[in-house]
Parts: sequence; structure tokens; C-alpha cells
Amino acid sequence: MSDRTDAAPRVSLSDLLAAERTYLAWLRTGLASMGFGFVVARFGLYLQEIQFAGRTVLPRGYSVVFGTALIALGVAVCLLATWHHLRLVRELRRGEEPPPRPLAQAGWFGLLLALVGLAMAIYLISTRGSASGGAEEGGQMAAKGIIDKASNHSVEETVSRLEDLLRSRSVKVFALIDHSGEAEKAGMKMRPTKLLVFGNPSAGTPLMLAAPSVAIDLPLKILVWEDSDGKVWVSYNSSEYLRARHGLPDALLGNIAVVEKLAAKAAE
Repeated sequence: MSDRTDAAPRVSLSDLLAAERTYLAWLRTGLASMGFGFVVARFGLYLQEIQFAGRTVLPRGYSVVFGTALIALGVAVCLLATWHHLRLVRELRRGEEPPPRPLAQAGWFGLLLALVGLAMAIYLISTRGSASGGAEEGGQMAAKGIIDKASNHSVEETVSRLEDLLRSRSVKVFALIDHSGEAEKAGMKMRPTKLLVFGNPSAGTPLMLAAPSVAIDLPLKILVWEDSDGKVWVSYNSSEYLRARHGLPDALLGNIAVVEKLAAKAAE
């Protein structure tokens, strides 16, 4: 009578090592996807640094989405590879002939990576287009985070439109500084230049509580001025620049973003 132990199938060491190499290769692939996803997610901070330098305004929300997708894909690859490896080892130990592995797993992973890469390329192109388009439509952002919008009215008319807008929204005008008028009093000539200082304590106070340094840029200001060609401009601090400069929470960004709507409405 034969011994059952002698009849037990023996696993080839080369088969086990081959399975382990394949498993480790998939783990490396999953880890690479997770690492790259982390880099992509942090790309938003890089855009924020560019913004902080005041050179342009760039959207940055989707970098987190793409990064998270890549990390999730990497986790899924590691879990799936572990499941396949354990199943393969069990089949080898039982002496069963493992069925040929389909190429669908690698194919689907490559397809998903290609789709994420394509979406990222479209995002970067649209980001560049938004930045350049915003510069053409909304004026230029200067080195200090100032946005210039062309006005279709004179300085006096633009300021009057701004005051009406603020009055309709119950926003307090703290001061209207006529720089060109003061220059004329001092015996100097200056093209029409007026600064409107306005604000709402209910909107400004939460900002200063969150980041006291923002008080140096509050109340909000809009400068209306005429250039050497007679063109009138409406200038203000970018809300994104102020957020980055003072580390304001995103939830309070709307408290200062109102300046952009006011400037656009007065200039149209």
C-alpha cells in the first residue's frame, strides 16, 4: 500500500519563484501608480506657488481628482495581484495545472492609465488656455497679484457705477480717494485716478479672525484709472492672491471674491 505522502504533488521551486517575481512586479506597478498619484495630487500646491508669485491665475482643483484616481488604481492593482498570487500558489500546491492567465488584467490597467493620462493632458491644456484667455479677457495680472479690467466708461462714470453697486448691496464705502485731484492741488498734473475703499464688517471680520494679517489688505479696494492712451482700467487685488498671501481658508474665499464681480459689473 502506497504512502499518501509519497503521492502528494510536489511544487516546482522554479514555478513558485516565477509566480513570486510576477507578483512583485505587479506590486511595484501598484506602488508606482500610488506614488505618481500623490505627485499629481500635490501638483495643485505647485500651481498655488505660481499664483502666489502673482504671475498668473490657474485652476487647480482637478489635480486632486486625478491624483486620487491614480492612488485608488494603484491600491486596486496591489489587492488584485495579491488575490491572483495566493490563488496561483494554492493551485500549484494542489498539483493542478493552472489555467493560462488572460491578458485582460494588464490590458485594462494600461487602458485606465491611458485614460487618466489623456484626461490630465486635456486638463493641462485647458489650464493653460484659461490662464491666457483670462489675461486677454480680464486684463493682466501684475507681479503683485493685481488684475486690470478694461472699462467701457470714463473714470467718473465707472466710479459712479461702483458706488451704485455698493449702495444696492448695502456695502459701506469707507473712502473715495481722488489721487489726481490731490495731485492737481499740489500743482502737478495726473491723469484721472480714483481709489474706492469699501467693505462689510460681517464679511471682513471672519477673514481677520482666520488670518489677522489680511487686515493689511482690508477694507477691499478698487482703483479706477486712465492710462496714457486714454483707456480706463479697473484694478484690484486678486482674491486668489490674497488667499495665498495670507493663508485664508477656501471656505472664506467668497468674502473677498465679491470684488471681482463688482469690478466686472462696473466696467461692462
